[in-house]
Amino acid sequence: MRILIAGATGAVGRLLVPLLLDAGHQVTGLSRSPAGAERVRRQGASAVQADALDGVGLLQVMTATAPDAVIHQLTALSDADGEATNRLRREGTRNLVDAAESAGVGRIVAQSISWAYAPGEEPADETVPLDIGAAQPRGGMVEGIQALEETAAELETSVALRYGILYGPGTWYAPGGAVAAALTGDSTARLLAYLEADRSVTSFVHVADAARATVAALDWPSGPVNIVDDEPAQGRQWLPVLAEALGVPTPEATSGRQSWARGASNALARSRGWQPEHETWRDGFATQDAT
Repeated sequence: MRILIAGATGAVGRLLVPLLLDAGHQVTGLSRSPAGAERVRRQGASAVQADALDGVGLLQVMTATAPDAVIHQLTALSDADGEATNRLRREGTRNLVDAAESAGVGRIVAQSISWAYAPGEEPADETVPLDIGAAQPRGGMVEGIQALEETAAELETSVALRYGILYGPGTWYAPGGAVAAALTGDSTARLLAYLEADRSVTSFVHVADAARATVAALDWPSGPVNIVDDEPAQGRQWLPVLAEALGVPTPEATSGRQSWARGASNALARSRGWQPEHETWRDGFATQDAT
């Protein structure tokens, strides 16, 4: 297939390029910067410089590259910019889908998240509704995810991959990353993620497993799919393990819980043949590196 990756230099995108090439696909990576485009070329793929918020420019790229499928990995999370990420989920997705429709592209695989579900006690499967109407700032994030998934679903085949919290190279959770800074007392970094050793439940996924799922999803039918590891866990379980792996102080355990923090089930993805190589964060945290 001819694949266009929007967000080819992000934490998942940079792993996707070689995986897709190895699978025999023709890959074009989209980047906003010359440096990003050059990075994609060094991986052996084609590259174009364009901004997903520029609808006209994106249409030109889509028409020129004529992909069979689009992979949507657009975020501004490397800059810890939630507002910019939400804009990409709304406007960037809108531009991608409009350009794809105009160019006759019928398939999209889009990055979504697995912690936008309505509150509950058990890990959520894909039948659980999104937490629409949640209080701010969570409500804005959930609305952005809803807009992304609904817009992407306008194409004939649309797979929304609801990733767990990403860890591994290039993420906030890697050694030397934002989470390590937060756990050593950096108050600014602490705003980036929910880091309480309480009863709130989180599902994780290693970026390499997320990338492998994205390649597999090119052959999946439409709909959302949770891409998470096998062990949703309370903060008081996973945070001490992460802190030890990062070599930073362990947070004090508490008994609180965010009602929306329930984790997610990967049963659907496993039924389609995907299985995480890092089956649980317990071994994954210890083996990740910062590169």
